[in-house]
Amino acid sequence: MISDKDGIRFATPEPVAEYRAKRLQCRVIADISCGIGGQAIYFAQKCDFVYAIEIDPKKIEYARKNAKIIGVDNIEFIPGDSLSPDVIAKLPNLDVVFSDPARPPAEKERSIENLSPSIPEVMKAYAYKSSNFAFEAPPQLSPEKIPFDCEKEYMSLEGKLNRLNLYFGDLKKTDISAVVLPGDAIIRKKNTTINIERTAKPGLYAYEPEECITKAGLLEQLTAYFKNDAPNTNIFEIDEKRVLISSDKALECKLFKNSYKVAKVMEFDIEMVNSYLKQNSFGKVIIRASIEPERYWNIRNTLEKELSGERKAHLFVKENNAIICEVLDY
Repeated sequence: MISDKDGIRFATPEPVAEYRAKRLQCRVIADISCGIGGQAIYFAQKCDFVYAIEIDPKKIEYARKNAKIIGVDNIEFIPGDSLSPDVIAKLPNLDVVFSDPARPPAEKERSIENLSPSIPEVMKAYAYKSSNFAFEAPPQLSPEKIPFDCEKEYMSLEGKLNRLNLYFGDLKKTDISAVVLPGDAIIRKKNTTINIERTAKPGLYAYEPEECITKAGLLEQLTAYFKNDAPNTNIFEIDEKRVLISSDKALECKLFKNSYKVAKVMEFDIEMVNSYLKQNSFGKVIIRASIEPERYWNIRNTLEKELSGERKAHLFVKENNAIICEVLDY
């Protein structure tokens, strides 16, 4: 792939492009605002034909060259405004319209209304070409901030919240879903009421869900999945940013970002914690707590004072309790 720095910065990561191409596989698809062509090229590998529209002449030239480098020849690149009637008239009937709209570079809070072109504009302009639409939207938006009848699919990539895809028409499979990449592990919302207890203390094991799970509001559903085999599985809220699934049983799930064995729960007294770590052959501490940046290394250095063991501790702090964990090695 070739591009300038701006094009690379906003290009779709390969695992995301590959996943969406599989999800939107069809006969004919249009990728409007295609940029340097990263997503369009993956569409070309799964669809019979791709129409790629881009208003920036520099970007569409990069897209043409990238398609040639990759070796796909079933893309027609169309320069121009994706909402222009003249541009849309060049397209046949489409199975799917995909749009990755621009976002304001500086925005205090992400808003669905600030996408350009907007979702209603695109759906109105292309209504006579297709009834199936897919959009990329800012993943910071929670489901209740999406005012459309669509599937809201939150996506994590390599442990971090990465994308939000919106699916309309026949592409919609549920109201809310979450997918973890690489690996394509998926959870889809069920239309049932789920009530999971919040526990005050963690069990023997603790599991950190992928960010897409919590953002999608599917934490209760994921926790409930394990209830039959592990009844003592609950949600353990640490603070506003951190939540774990707690259980007395070892669990395996591709929707977990990290899995831990709880080694010790004790008072969060730095000297007492250091003493415990020293006595139990720990050598390193990763602090997983809301601590001011200017205090972080002072606290961590104190916790690691005179530690010389091989074990690595992940330290969560809930109120005045220290939860000392180790990563499970399956």
